[in-house]
Amino acid sequence: MAVWLAQWLGPLLLVSLWGLLAPASLLRRLGEHIQQFQESSAQGLGLSLGPGAAALPKVGWLEQLLDPFNVSDRRSFLQRYWVNDQHWVGQDGPIFLHLGGEGILGPGSVMRGHPAALAPAWGALVISLEHRFYGLSIPAGGLEMAQLRFLSSRLALADVVSARLALSRLFNISSSSPWICFGGSYAGSLAAWARLKFPHLIFASVASSAPVRAVLDFSEYNDVVSRSLMSTAIGGSLECRAAVSVAFAEVERRLRSGGAAQAALRTELSACGPLGRAENQAELLGALQALVGGVVQYDGQTGAPLSVRQLCGLLLGGGGNRSHSTPYCGLRRAVQIVLHSLGQKCLSFSRAETVAQLRSTEPQLSGVGDRQWLYQTCTEFGFWDTDPWHVLSVTQALGSSESTLLIRTGSHCLDMAPERPSDSPSLRLGRQNIFQQLQTWLKLAKESQIKGEV
Repeated sequence: MAVWLAQWLGPLLLVSLWGLLAPASLLRRLGEHIQQFQESSAQGLGLSLGPGAAALPKVGWLEQLLDPFNVSDRRSFLQRYWVNDQHWVGQDGPIFLHLGGEGILGPGSVMRGHPAALAPAWGALVISLEHRFYGLSIPAGGLEMAQLRFLSSRLALADVVSARLALSRLFNISSSSPWICFGGSYAGSLAAWARLKFPHLIFASVASSAPVRAVLDFSEYNDVVSRSLMSTAIGGSLECRAAVSVAFAEVERRLRSGGAAQAALRTELSACGPLGRAENQAELLGALQALVGGVVQYDGQTGAPLSVRQLCGLLLGGGGNRSHSTPYCGLRRAVQIVLHSLGQKCLSFSRAETVAQLRSTEPQLSGVGDRQWLYQTCTEFGFWDTDPWHVLSVTQALGSSESTLLIRTGSHCLDMAPERPSDSPSLRLGRQNIFQQLQTWLKLAKESQIKGEV
């Protein structure tokens, strides 16, 4: 009967109104890379989660209305979901519904991470629901503009309601079983909104790193990145923050110089597009901004190419001859590491190439969904970054039933990731607090169930 809005120090950058399309693309690919790395590290899931096929997740498809708010429109699409029932105690057990966001949703969404880790304690059924227009849940007609008008958080919430009712029937779930939504980042916003809009269907929600406020000029993103680079708790320092400024100043100096300096910069920082035009220079600077922001955003997460501590070491000459190293050289090395990790050739493209990619209406099976997310950002949320996310979240408790939690050394949605021996004490304590909050909610649900029976 509550909404949990957990917030983090780490940021999430979307798309910039003044043309920085590269940051969104790079950050989303970093997130996808980390997700895929974590899923592959499970060695096929079955080996790490128990013997036999019973430990493997089940995949299913729900027929959903394309426009549930128009009774005369009967067009539909298939929405994918995953199920982990290995810990489910039966009809009266709780349901943990893990909502997908702006990307593909794989079997790891129900087999690894926080919802799956919590399931054994309460005998919960874990279900994940892929977001419409992302992954494989794309309606017929692809990503044409006429179709994208059916992509919105409002329609995604309608899908949650429809799925909640359909899955209850499909799995013969008791009407007294509490449904708890989980989600991170945009999906965390959906989880919170689902509880607020449909309290009769969603008993509670755990919303991690959820940006629930829309902001037109989201300059606070870089403020958070700056503070994180100075945080000694995660390997930052005042010197590291200063080194970032020095490195970017050198990039800008070379861009202004033109000629040979600009040509060398293009090669050294892996810009595939020419840097003579202002918009292409903006693409490069935006990609570098996203690289540094992405290190902060995913700091300490399994599969992340660099941590804040490692980035600061590069910028300050760590691992080399400090007398002959410069922050710019460290930034170059960071670019090489990230591109190698992602398997990408270029850090940035020309503006024309970037726009051409976004105009493609063919679904991308990689799951990144850049075109869809750009459309959704432009039509719903703002988040125009001119300069992560916890500054757009609720960080103060709104009441006894709406708790908040801030993990000081945690990065974006880190509580949703699988537990590791190297997890910080603050992260462990945060997960423990979430466990205790869920325990309180589920106790209330059980008491309400008993009273109802009496």
